Amino acid sequence: MNFFNDSRRGFFKKVTGLTAGVLAASNSRLAAAPAKPSGARYMGDFIAPKLETVRIAFIGVGARGVGHAKQLAAIEGTEVVAIADLYEDLAQRSLKNCEEAGNGERHKSIKLYHGKKNGWKKMLREVKPDAVVIATPWKDHAPMAIEAMKQGSHAFVEVPLGLTNEELWELVDTSETTGKHCMMMENVNYGREELLYLNLCRKGIIGELLHAEAAYIHELRFQMNEVERGTGSWRTFHYAMRNANLYPTHGLGPVAQYMNLGRGEDNFDRLVSFSSPGKGRALYAEKNYPADHQWNQLSYEGGDINTSIIKTTLGRTVMVQWDETSPRPYSRHNLIQGTKGTLAGFPTRVALEGGVPGATKDHHRWAQGEGLQAFMEEHDHPLYKRMGSLAERMGGHGGMDFLMRYRMVECLRKGEPLDQNLYEGCFWSAVTPLSEASILEHGSSQKFPDFTRGQWRKTQPLGIVS
Repeated sequence: MNFFNDSRRGFFKKVTGLTAGVLAASNSRLAAAPAKPSGARYMGDFIAPKLETVRIAFIGVGARGVGHAKQLAAIEGTEVVAIADLYEDLAQRSLKNCEEAGNGERHKSIKLYHGKKNGWKKMLREVKPDAVVIATPWKDHAPMAIEAMKQGSHAFVEVPLGLTNEELWELVDTSETTGKHCMMMENVNYGREELLYLNLCRKGIIGELLHAEAAYIHELRFQMNEVERGTGSWRTFHYAMRNANLYPTHGLGPVAQYMNLGRGEDNFDRLVSFSSPGKGRALYAEKNYPADHQWNQLSYEGGDINTSIIKTTLGRTVMVQWDETSPRPYSRHNLIQGTKGTLAGFPTRVALEGGVPGATKDHHRWAQGEGLQAFMEEHDHPLYKRMGSLAERMGGHGGMDFLMRYRMVECLRKGEPLDQNLYEGCFWSAVTPLSEASILEHGSSQKFPDFTRGQWRKTQPLGIVS
């Protein structure tokens, strides 16, 4: 969904400027924490005052936003109060969805803001929602979240949280000074497999954690058909002009929570990154569009596949891969390795020293398929046991979207810390600018900023909520 209708020339300037900004700040603001603002409070385990009813507004109801609005409107304890989108047809579609989800009772006075570039700002000032869900092009995420918090709303933001570490620091400072949540909505953390593996790690079944592998492998060249409007109309420029891991959080989020990164036990320390040559999208454009088409005027400098390696403060390693171009099956390559076994995804597999009861005799064979089912059912995460069937019926990437949205509302209504805190979203999003800098400096090691300013050591690990 193309919330801002930038001129092509203006967009080129913004995107190419990101690279220069990364390099200029690589030895200063990228790694060093700025001065803590006066009155700032740590948000690691922050609990906001309980809300009996969560008044929600939406900025952007296109590709992802339409699902957010429809499902959140169906969850008990919510009231949809406003929808902002550049396009009237998208706003009207979500208005109808929300009214139907509320059975004509709970969402009676939804205000619409459309047709104007800054309509979302007017919405924030006039409606004053409790929470704002932001699902717009990447470059708008941080500015919109910052303004939402300044206007008194909790901000729930699609991935990534920001494009530069300067933006991420500004998000940290704004959240800490306003006392408002700023959560990046990483839905994959709520998949059945990811919840299962979190539970197994917390039980110590694979021993001490040593290494993780995370990926987002998803061939999306078809999005280039969205030329004037839609995801491809703005993402294609990122793919063409930025050489980095542009979408790290779907794979990284779950394994980071398995390892308690940024939560009391360990944290992100350094990253090195390399990309392959960029070939696939240029070939796709040449094959599918006329020679004078705008997609054939781009240089496609971004590598088709990026591999980044993270070193943690305890010396553990995380491999993060990204590829949205190559012709290969979808995979998030969710893997966590410990001293007593390994858990892996796509397909779901478990190997334990001594074997998986009823499935394998030792760790030399994966337990998977039917032989793994009893083990999975025994160790399924309590949240999945409680709500998995409902989530699957509600849908959204197999139910993970619904579980995430449900937990957002539940935490706000019960007065509980969110499952994903502000700093986690910043750490996971920082992989993009750090990988960009590493590649430009021939694979040099890049220091992660400590967005917690040293307070991650006192943050509680994510609990196994039921």
